[in-house]
Amino acid sequence: MPPQGFPGHPQGWGPYPSPPYGGGPQHPFPRPPRPPLTRGQRILKCVYNPFYAAQRAFRPSRPDAVEDLTVRKIQMWRTGLGAAAWLVLVMSYKPVDTAQGADAVASDKFDQSWISTLFLVCAFPFVIALFAFAAQGALRRLYLRRSLKPFGAVAALMGSMATFPLAVAPDPATTGFRDAIGIPGMVVLIVLCTWSLGFALYGIALCLNHVFRTADIHEVLPPVLATVLAWAMAALDVINNANADVPVLARIVFLLGAPVSVTVLSCWELYRLRKYHNLSLRQALGR
Repeated sequence: MPPQGFPGHPQGWGPYPSPPYGGGPQHPFPRPPRPPLTRGQRILKCVYNPFYAAQRAFRPSRPDAVEDLTVRKIQMWRTGLGAAAWLVLVMSYKPVDTAQGADAVASDKFDQSWISTLFLVCAFPFVIALFAFAAQGALRRLYLRRSLKPFGAVAALMGSMATFPLAVAPDPATTGFRDAIGIPGMVVLIVLCTWSLGFALYGIALCLNHVFRTADIHEVLPPVLATVLAWAMAALDVINNANADVPVLARIVFLLGAPVSVTVLSCWELYRLRKYHNLSLRQALGR
């Protein structure tokens, strides 16, 4: 083939480099990154996208927080393996052969996740208060100030769940409220419930994964709280005699599997924070 380019000039001469062999035209410079969303754009996106709103509400956002990608991957694997183990347990000892059985299994799993979330809601204020008041000097005020976002996440989750009783509760007060707002108000309420459903379901998953964004207070709090929650839920299963129709050995395996794996992962997370990021519980308390 004859050389490409302008007549009388070598190939590749000019303001732009010649394209590679077999390739099309190339951009001389990489495309600039998209500009970040403005505050108004973020608010608008939260209005029409409940999943984006849940991410904004329940994911840690402290700029200087340490994030270990290895621990995050292991947490995702643990969550996936835990869900798979639960599914094997259900399909082995609670066969789903009807639509009602599937609904009962889904309701049982949702109830368990909701109970875990409620227990965490009740437990983490005490742990945060204990953690903050055990800190020295200015750290105490810093942690109390940082705790506003985790408490805001709790309020957002409780507020989203409060829309469902307004729509379906049979008591006279809510029935009178539905009668008062009429059909236009019920349409708005149904839309709000639909939005809240996506926000709450995704929010529960994010709350359990990020432990109500307590990393915004300090990085050592999520593994500590996750361990407390896992063992407390195991104790609740024992008290409530959960999975009573499952053989004893399988019950022990599934009962201890979650808290033991969470404890091991949390200890490893604390180890990595101490070794690679110089963050420990003693250092967090200023001692």
